[in-house]
Amino acid sequence: MKYISTRGNAPVLNFKEVTLAGLARDGGLYVPETIPQFSADDIRAMAGLSYVETAVRVLMPYLSDSIGEDDLRALLTEAYGQFDHKAIAPLKQLDSRNWILELFHGPTLAFKDFALQVLGLLFERFLAEEKQHMTVVGATSGDTGSAAIHALAGRDNVDIFMLHPLGRVSEVQRRQMTTVMAHNVHNIAIEGTFDDCQALVKAMFNDQPFRDKFRLSAVNSINWTRLLVQVVYYFYAGVRLGAPDRKLVFSVPTGNFGDVFAGYIASRMGLPVEQLIVATNVNDILHRALSEGDYSVGSVQPTSSPSMDIQVSSNFERLLFDLHGRDGAALRATMEGFEKSRRMNLTAEQRAEAAKLFTSFRADEDETAYTLRQVSTDSGLILDPHTAVGVAAAWAKAPQGSAPVVTLSTAHPAKFRDAVERATGQRPALPPRVQGVFDREERYDVLPNSLEAIESFIAERV
Repeated sequence: MKYISTRGNAPVLNFKEVTLAGLARDGGLYVPETIPQFSADDIRAMAGLSYVETAVRVLMPYLSDSIGEDDLRALLTEAYGQFDHKAIAPLKQLDSRNWILELFHGPTLAFKDFALQVLGLLFERFLAEEKQHMTVVGATSGDTGSAAIHALAGRDNVDIFMLHPLGRVSEVQRRQMTTVMAHNVHNIAIEGTFDDCQALVKAMFNDQPFRDKFRLSAVNSINWTRLLVQVVYYFYAGVRLGAPDRKLVFSVPTGNFGDVFAGYIASRMGLPVEQLIVATNVNDILHRALSEGDYSVGSVQPTSSPSMDIQVSSNFERLLFDLHGRDGAALRATMEGFEKSRRMNLTAEQRAEAAKLFTSFRADEDETAYTLRQVSTDSGLILDPHTAVGVAAAWAKAPQGSAPVVTLSTAHPAKFRDAVERATGQRPALPPRVQGVFDREERYDVLPNSLEAIESFIAERV
């Protein structure tokens, strides 16, 4: 399996190389040269498999040149051994058609744990093989940071620098990052938005001398391996709800387009996905792009679902690559124009092609609160605000028919206790594994939205 850049002007890499590289050297994102195909019988054979065994089946075609099946199984067993539910990704039924896929049973109570626990172990394995040190830089709107830090804290041969927007993540999210005192963990609060943090990370990767000197890599979903591991839970849920003999609909709360793009890859591999619903809050650039063709950057509005308070969705470039006929030069010209003007218009043909699988929905704060209350009243289930956005989208946009509708529940409600309590009157209790987070000392640095300041900070500490 080889990996190519969406912008067509970077080295072709194997799985180990693409895992350690993160962003491509031409500024693009890596994608597989070809997508492995599963037959209906291949998918049917996943029935009854554990989450780990399902992951082995789904992932091996992508990485067999870099890790053997037994080693992968052992690595996955270690990664998911820290989850507090034996199913790893349990399904809960809301009504006759709607289901919730709980993805928050990992160490930091968010779906990011699925990929980052695996990525941390892969980094450690590959760096030991290469006898190299690596500097991981990342931007987080809340959950990626804590999951990445938990996965990499104390590991050999790696330092992690995580940027978060000052005052724009929940207190639980911040403390899950800033109370980790491992020597190789460095938290930075940026005076700006998540988009500013993400732009700084991309700028560091595009500063080739700095990138090479400190051997930068990424844990955001710009890293292909981070996104790939998320494909597994689409198959795991799908098989339990009747795939391949039954179609499925997934509603995915998303800001950066990575989690829903994993669903797109599952569909390309053969999972019978009838529709992917892109669920956004009022920071709705993805909804505008898919519904109107308007991919233009506005100002970020703080919401009760802060992990989705994003205006530039990095992983959308991966879909645009396919919508440009996998023509790297054409997409490079499009993205260079977007980076200058901060706007892009999808053609009618591109929108029609995307609409074969994707639809979208925008839930404002009132609708999010209403959904939190309604689900609590109807089923007794307490959701987090991001999942509520997904459920609102599922109610509004799921196609007619009998296909199960699965909303991805991306975070534990206790990470957003104030918002949940305002909407439902119930304050979610913190799970035992994070109950001490308010008692521990915090450590982080506040820096301006300046590439020079960030690079100097990193250079002094690696």
